[in-house]
Amino acid sequence: MSADFARPVARSGLNKRPVFDPALVACPDCDLLQRLPEVPAGSTACCARCQARLWRHKTDSLNRTLALAVAAALLLVIANSVPMLGLSVAGRAASTTVLGGVLAMWDDGRQTVAMLVLFTAVIAPALEIACLLAVSLAVRRPPAPQWAGTLLRGYEVLREWSMIEIMLLGVLVALIKIAELATVIPGLAMFVLGTLVFLLAAMAATFDPRDAWARVAWAAGESLRQAPGLARAAEDKR
Repeated sequence: MSADFARPVARSGLNKRPVFDPALVACPDCDLLQRLPEVPAGSTACCARCQARLWRHKTDSLNRTLALAVAAALLLVIANSVPMLGLSVAGRAASTTVLGGVLAMWDDGRQTVAMLVLFTAVIAPALEIACLLAVSLAVRRPPAPQWAGTLLRGYEVLREWSMIEIMLLGVLVALIKIAELATVIPGLAMFVLGTLVFLLAAMAATFDPRDAWARVAWAAGESLRQAPGLARAAEDKR
């Protein structure tokens, strides 16, 4: 589906008020400014000039994102509460959690590494999930408060710092190296974290930022205008 070209909006030199038209979008590839047509759920709008994808209207995005975010929050709590792995050497066994590993690195004098692991494997994923939970709940009755827009911008930054999969790869490499010296016992948290990696990916793939932004109150205080394809859905949920 191709988007129609946007008609220019005439404004006098003294009028500094913004044009409230949420249907206007710039192509990320060729920068063509155009107006999105009515996009049914599950369909995609493409640029009229270069055919790059402008927006995919994901089906039931907010409800699915909320469900995945709740599940991810539960898994994150479990992953940081139960042992991640254990070692058995000469009849002696020991196990540790993710936070226990961070504390061990801190006590061993590797404070920088400990803080990086804590932030990328615990704090950033927790904030990422919390942001989507708050946004999914706030935008259910538009117009959502402006702090929902702040969380949307923060979510994009937190996604870059959430690196549970990197930590798991590092743990697996370390386990392979010490497998000949000790018996490695994978803990429940190892499997929970592996599941959480896929759940976070599914959460990001399901979330529709444009759907959420269309429900956030405008900073200029004007009445909210829904983007094409979202107005009817928003009215049905009221």
